[in-house]
Amino acid sequence: MSQPHEIWFTRCPVPTATGIAAERGSLAAEFAPDGIAVRSLRDAADRAEADGLPLSHYTHELTALFREGGNVPALWARSRGEATRLIALTWIEERQSILVREGSDLRSAEQLRGRRLAVPRHDIAIDFWRAMALHGHAGALGLAGLSLADAELVEVPGVRQGQWEGELAALRDGRVDAVYVKGAVAVETARRYGAEVAIDLDAVPDRRARVNNGTPRPITVHQRLLDERPDLVTRFLAVLLEAADWAAGHPGDLARILGAETGAGPEGVAGAYREGTADSLRLDLSQERLSLLARQERFLSEQGFLPAPVDVAGWADHEPLRRARELRAARAAAAPAGTGSAATADAGTAGAGTPGAGTAGAAEVPATTP
Repeated sequence: MSQPHEIWFTRCPVPTATGIAAERGSLAAEFAPDGIAVRSLRDAADRAEADGLPLSHYTHELTALFREGGNVPALWARSRGEATRLIALTWIEERQSILVREGSDLRSAEQLRGRRLAVPRHDIAIDFWRAMALHGHAGALGLAGLSLADAELVEVPGVRQGQWEGELAALRDGRVDAVYVKGAVAVETARRYGAEVAIDLDAVPDRRARVNNGTPRPITVHQRLLDERPDLVTRFLAVLLEAADWAAGHPGDLARILGAETGAGPEGVAGAYREGTADSLRLDLSQERLSLLARQERFLSEQGFLPAPVDVAGWADHEPLRRARELRAARAAAAPAGTGSAATADAGTAGAGTPGAGTAGAAEVPATTP
């Protein structure tokens, strides 16, 4: 691969270091001196499915693509044989909970036995919504030593526009007794439907109860890009490390960006992302996070979402993040005091009008994307 004219990124409408870096303009600033445009997949209309969703967000077929998003599509793409590599993981608590109708007596994991639990079905290549609901319910049931076999799983037709609308409508209408939700939009949608939190999974000390599509959340690249232009991968990750550091020191600005990234208002953001979120965007590839992702892989395989097993440990490449940390440290040491890294010191407002920079309010994919 010679010097590319462009590199691509895609992220989900959730908190991501990529989204922070894109909104601040630091990704564009990093590669502009090389004549490399940094573009979002939302610009790739000619590569979109019939419903307008960019295929590579799920399949990762673009070799010059960086993806930070739900682990269900990432694992699915790898299991289908796409030559991707896992180069970092984040873990962000996103208000995962089991909701019930107002006035319901269901308030504990033990009471889920025999209850009707909503499981949506969407007509998409990899139904991450269904996977999320199944693992969310399994996590809640597991708190009482129960499994999915101890409850009644009720299929609910998925709604293409509007997160959680199909499940919460079924709850309101009495077709199900409980639904799994997560994230800022879920906080607002639940309030609109009058749903109440029965089980707060975020309050459970054991993280294994919350392993799901976004916990942990992977950053992946194509093996070809990693082989032929490892320098670009190192620099991209270094910008994400800087963005995560910046977020930790600017919680107020982060809340504004999260509203733009998630499509939720201040109430939803405040309800979903609690104290400590600003510190949780930091990239890691620790054994603990790899073990949690392996737990997700086993669940997805058991439930039939993956066509072939994925060796999570073998999928991970630790070198890009190690090199990026070295580069980030070198830049921080070389930068004048108080200015941040050399590549991003003046990038705070560069995103406006920059192709692919991700201006506020412009997450590149609709709410149906993980």
